Amino acid sequence: MDEAAPFGTYAPQGIVRWAVDLARTLPDSWAARRLVILLRRMVTGRLGGAPVDVEALGARMRLHPYNNICEKRMLFTPATFDPQELKLLSERLRDGFVFVDVGANIGAYSLFVAARTGPSARILAIEPQPHVYDRLVDNIRLNQFSTIKAIDCAVADKAGDLTLFIDPRNSGESSVKIVTSGGANGIRVPAKTLLMLAREEEFQRIDAMKLDVEGAEDIILEPFFGEAPEALHPTLLIIEDGSPQWQIDLPALLARHGYRLLAKTRLNYVFERSPRS
Repeated sequence: MDEAAPFGTYAPQGIVRWAVDLARTLPDSWAARRLVILLRRMVTGRLGGAPVDVEALGARMRLHPYNNICEKRMLFTPATFDPQELKLLSERLRDGFVFVDVGANIGAYSLFVAARTGPSARILAIEPQPHVYDRLVDNIRLNQFSTIKAIDCAVADKAGDLTLFIDPRNSGESSVKIVTSGGANGIRVPAKTLLMLAREEEFQRIDAMKLDVEGAEDIILEPFFGEAPEALHPTLLIIEDGSPQWQIDLPALLARHGYRLLAKTRLNYVFERSPRS
C-alpha cells in the first residue's frame, strides 16, 4: 500500500461513500450514535484494512479507521469532534499564532489550526507512537502545511527514554502512565520535557496548547510551571480530563498561575490565562 500516493487515491467509493456521507449528516443523538456504530462496522469490514481519504476540519486526511477512535471520529463524525473546544480555539487564532499539540495523534487539532492561520503561524505537533506519528506526517504532507512541525517523542517530567504502553484497541489511549485492560504492550520511546521542547523551538510565547496524554498531563505541567518563564505560559490550555490518574490537583495548580476555567466538556477542560498574569 503506497502511503505516499496522492490525496484521493483512497477516496471512499460506492456503499462506503454512502455510509460515510450518511454518518456525517446525522444529529448528535443517542439513536444517531447507535447508527454510526453500525455504519462504522460495515465500512471497516468493506475497507479490509485500507486507508480512506477524506476532508475533515478543513484539512485533507488519510485515515485508518480501525484501532484509533480519533480516526473513526474524523471519518464519520467530524462535526461533533470537540466542537466547544475548537470554537474557543478558533476565536483566538490570529497571524503568528503559536500552538503546541501534545499528544497530537493523527493531527486533528494541528491541522485545524493550520487550515485557519496564515504562513506566519508556528504549530508543534508531538506524537510518540511510531505508527501514529507516520500517519501524522502523512496528513501534514497531504496538505503541504509548512507551519506544522512534527516531533516523534513523548513529553514527560524529565528527558530520557521511557515506556509507552500501546493500547491495541485504541491507539489514542496509549499512555506512559496507564496499562489498559486491553493488554497493552510497552515500547521504549524518547522523552523530552515541555520546557526543553519550547526552548529548542526558540518560542518566545505560546498562544495555545492542547494536551491529550491519557492521565499524564500532571507530570508534564507541574514541572513546566515550576521552571518555565511566565512568557511561555500558554494563554489557552485545552487539557484532557485525566483527573482520576492525576497525582496533584491540576486545576488548583493552574489557578495559582492565573488561569480560569472557560469550559468543562465531556472529555476536556479549557482554561485561559488572565492578561494580567
